[in-house]
Formats: sequence, C-alpha cells, structure tokens
Amino acid sequence: MKILVINGPNLNLLGEREPGVYGTETLDSINTGLKTLAEQSGAKIDFYQSNHEGDIVDKLHDCRTDSDCVILNAGAYTHYSYAIRDAIAAIKIPVIEVHLSNIHAREAFRENSVISAVCKGTVAGFGAYGYTMALQYALTLGKD
Repeated sequence: MKILVINGPNLNLLGEREPGVYGTETLDSINTGLKTLAEQSGAKIDFYQSNHEGDIVDKLHDCRTDSDCVILNAGAYTHYSYAIRDAIAAIKIPVIEVHLSNIHAREAFRENSVISAVCKGTVAGFGAYGYTMALQYALTLGKD
C-alpha cells in the first residue's frame, strides 16, 4: 500500500504558527511519526507540502496512478477551493481530510469545508494525532 500525505498553505510553519491553535509539533515531526507507523505496517508513505493551490491540484492528479490513499490537510483552501474539491472528485482513490483544529468551533468562515463531500471522511480537532488517526484508517483500506 502507498499513501500520500498532502499539506496545504502555512502548514510548513507548524510549531511556530499560532501554537495555541495548531500546537507546537512541527510538520517534520508529524511526518516522521507517520513514516514510522506506515513502515511498521508495511506501507509506503510520501509527503508533499505546498502553499500554492495549483500545485496541490497537480499533485492530486499525479498521485491517482501510484497511490492507494491520500491524507489531505488543505489548510485554508478547505473553505473555498473548488479546484481542489474537483481534483479530489476526479481521482478514484480515497482522500481523508485532516484538520489540526476543530474547524466547526472556530471562526464562521472556517466552519464550512467545500472538500468534505468528496472525501472518504474527515478528522478534525485532535491536533497532530488526527494525522495518525487518518493513517490508521488508511491502512485498513489496503485490507479490503
């Protein structure tokens, strides 16, 4: 099984960006933990981060032939990127939406996700552990 983790804008600043909202763990630390868990389960995992919407769309298109699942934290694009939503809908592999914070308990503009409807599921509000939850679920998909 091969899993791709995609992180959107500003997630490269985890650990220093609003730690009261997003925690103190860095993206590199999260990725290291996910890599260990994936390898222990016999899965391959790759990571990608971009602050650019079109690059994320391209990565979703590119992974459709060589990945079995995507874990996606689209960051602020979650709330308005119909391009990312359409890219998810266009590929035939499951995408699991992840958010560090509980988007439903924050500012009104963050409560809506335009990508949720085309994702396999959503994990929100559990901090960095949400990525682990998403990966654990992704690993079960390879056993179906």
